Amino acid sequence: MVLSSVPEQGPSLLLIEGCLTAIAFAVAFCWPRIGSPWFSRVERAFGSLAQRKSLSVAVVGLAALLLRLAILPICPIPQPFIHDEFSFLLAADTYASGRLTNPTPAMWVHFESFHITMKPTYMSMYFPAQGLVLAAGKVLTGHAWFGILVVTALMCSAICWMLQAWLPPGWALLGGILAILRLGLFSYWINTYAGAGSIAALGGALVLGALPRFMKGVRLRDGLLLATGVILLGTCRLYEGMLLCLPVAFVLARWIFFGKNRPAAAVLLRRTALPLTLIVAAGAWMAYYNYRVFGSPTTLPYTVNRAQYGIAPYFVWQSQLPEPVYRHKAMRDFYYHDQLNLFEEIHRLSGFVPQTFLKAAIGTLFYAGIALLVPLIMLRRVLLDRRIRFLVLCVLVLMAGQLVEIFLFPHYVAPFTAAFYAIGLQSMRHLRLWTPGNQPVGMTLTRLIVSLCVVLAGVRLGAEPLHLGLPGWPGPWASHWYGSDRRSGTARAQIESRLEQIPGRQLVIVRYPLDHNPLDEWVYNAADIDNSKVVWAREMDDAQNLELIRYYKDRTVWLVQPDLKPADVSLYPSLAQQPIAVGR
Repeated sequence: MVLSSVPEQGPSLLLIEGCLTAIAFAVAFCWPRIGSPWFSRVERAFGSLAQRKSLSVAVVGLAALLLRLAILPICPIPQPFIHDEFSFLLAADTYASGRLTNPTPAMWVHFESFHITMKPTYMSMYFPAQGLVLAAGKVLTGHAWFGILVVTALMCSAICWMLQAWLPPGWALLGGILAILRLGLFSYWINTYAGAGSIAALGGALVLGALPRFMKGVRLRDGLLLATGVILLGTCRLYEGMLLCLPVAFVLARWIFFGKNRPAAAVLLRRTALPLTLIVAAGAWMAYYNYRVFGSPTTLPYTVNRAQYGIAPYFVWQSQLPEPVYRHKAMRDFYYHDQLNLFEEIHRLSGFVPQTFLKAAIGTLFYAGIALLVPLIMLRRVLLDRRIRFLVLCVLVLMAGQLVEIFLFPHYVAPFTAAFYAIGLQSMRHLRLWTPGNQPVGMTLTRLIVSLCVVLAGVRLGAEPLHLGLPGWPGPWASHWYGSDRRSGTARAQIESRLEQIPGRQLVIVRYPLDHNPLDEWVYNAADIDNSKVVWAREMDDAQNLELIRYYKDRTVWLVQPDLKPADVSLYPSLAQQPIAVGR
């Protein structure tokens, strides 16, 4: 069994997308009326559905759910393989067991791993929303991934609903369809357990969709939806959620105190009392959660773990942290080389500028790819457009906030997903009206771009038989809408599955060579380590290893060497010298 499958090298989907986009551009200029009758019939059909707004929102969510289930034979339920995934799955296992956290295990130094705190309690370092969603999936369906599936479908529906408040209904429906094609089927938001991207995008869509509706009708329902969005953002992406909520709060305050159509104080009080109560209650629960997990109601997630293990801070104005005492070389390599190098580079002007452009490129490739970049040739017109000026302002606030962050993954900016779609669709509306030489070039180009997104989704389905290049792990797995090689993470999963089938309980000691890549981590455990069927531990010195083995004296002890090709599994050398064929 190979440690990490490498996808067969072939043309990448990004290259294919770029070539097809160039062809679409050429076709629109050379044959500006191509397929017009057929496209018109399709648009009329979708236009009829779009006029029924509630049905459109429901259809988008149901389509996202059913389509992802339909392609399970080709894109099966993912195996965890990223540091963050195991951390979130630990949280899910904890919540599903009816606990908020777990006591520090007796042999905790052997179980230290990335993005997990061992003291004051044993728990994920992250905010709780993603873990709660995974726990719900595990409890209700037997598998945590179904929680992500449902939330992603809700996200697509919420994006369509949000767009209905800012754009004509037909364009809102198109936005929901594009969200399915670009986020709901293949992206790492749906095909890993990491990031909470779908939750953050759902929260942002609820906030931005409820804002104009509440200001128009002052309905309790819209206030509750806005409060729900704020709570989701506060329990998954606090910093970026605040960047979104600040301009929203400013607009609401200006409307309440200075707006011409502001409501009466009594009406406003009745409509906001319950939403504000929900937000306060959620804040109180988070304070209690922080107290139980991290020891203090004012200690936010991340902070304890970063204080114990981190060297590079998250923001450019912060100074480098003192190097902690690392008990494992793999962990020092990750925090010292993978994170500190980037921190030092971005603190130099010569590094800050290219790294800032790189962060922008990562976000752009994920949310737009190449095909959806074409409408942005109309961005100047969009910036002058009063219709979505507030959403442009929100994105400008985000850009300013991202300048001071060291790291960026696409899910960091997920609260602004609906705003990105609104700006892109408004650009597409302007592009559709573009008629160079009095020819409907813009209309045809818009139609071809949308068609191309559908075609590319089909191409992505056939990526494996077509031998297309997909990024594996470690690699640029988060940079593209089409996700990564689905075989990543199978080696560890297969070994664990075989050990689960062996009678009795097992202890796995993992040995890494000096040149081990810290991004390929194998030491992760369930919430209740001592009662787990298989326990994964780091190899340390002989005395500490012996102490570990004596503590788990009722277990069969295995040695796993992930960096061998194939990954080797044998009885631990102190017990037997000959390898056996487990996991091969």
